[in-house]
Amino acid sequence: MAVIAVFNQKGGVGKTTTTLNVAASLAQLERKPLVIDLDPQAHVSLALGVKHLPGNASAAAFFRDQTPLDRLTRRLDNGLRLVPGHADLSKIDSMLASAPGVAGTLKRGLDAALAWDDNPILIDCAPSLGVLSLNALCAADRVLIPVTADFLAMQGLSRLDLAIGVLEKALKRRIERRVVFTRFDEARALCRESLATLKARYGEALCDTRICDDPALSESPAHGMDIFAYAGDSPGAHDYRLLTMELLSKGFFS
Repeated sequence: MAVIAVFNQKGGVGKTTTTLNVAASLAQLERKPLVIDLDPQAHVSLALGVKHLPGNASAAAFFRDQTPLDRLTRRLDNGLRLVPGHADLSKIDSMLASAPGVAGTLKRGLDAALAWDDNPILIDCAPSLGVLSLNALCAADRVLIPVTADFLAMQGLSRLDLAIGVLEKALKRRIERRVVFTRFDEARALCRESLATLKARYGEALCDTRICDDPALSESPAHGMDIFAYAGDSPGAHDYRLLTMELLSKGFFS
């Protein structure tokens, strides 16, 4: 059971797009991934066509009511499994922030309900370092970090490095990281400069595959589709296939 948190404290970097399309690419390879939506905005759930669910059918019920994760899992037509998000997740920080051992809640739930499952688990995190994201990071074996070329996204990446470093000391284990450059446009000087900075800072932890700035990647969620269902021959679909194969080749989902 490889658990991957897809996280960046900066919003708008393609976090949900990456969760959605890497999971869909894995499903095409018959890996039967599970997506856990821990974002109160529930964007990855919406992008998968899952909406208008009550809170007790979502990840909020796991944290609030101790509903087992396997009872909340929905099987979708594209081969994915989903624990949906819900706006009720926004209440979890205030409800559980002071509870003893709260950061390990998700890991305990995964071990109890899905320890037998050897398929990848991808967690779409909220763009903030609160109780939910800490749960994702504590449960994760690895973190996939999407980043764009803009200044605030690069700064957010630096802050995330520091936060993961602190967490590694507390957990007494290393959390493997991979950084993926999204919305990349070779023609933009800022993208080229940011790429050079990322290569110097992260070396082999920076994915070779870069995700192009393809409008189809922004359009597909409005249709409740992943990029492969919406525009399977698009540059964005090509890039996410390559990214998934690269991560598989490096044992990221093992």
